[in-house]
Amino acid sequence: MIVAVKNARKQHGITQDELAKAVGVTRQTIISLETGRYNASLQLAHRIAKYFGVKIEDIFIFEEDE
Repeated sequence: MIVAVKNARKQHGITQDELAKAVGVTRQTIISLETGRYNASLQLAHRIAKYFGVKIEDIFIFEEDE
């Protein structure tokens, strides 16, 4: 899964802490999402996408293993 949270966050000029508070998670969760160490739940993915005003698939891109 490719996560574009970091790019979206930087484009909007917000910090990891600001995003974490806005979507109801810890800053560590945002860090883990951005580094690919954590897969967001559907609920969290929805909250992040809604925060940025985009569709989930614009932030979280699923790639199947071949």
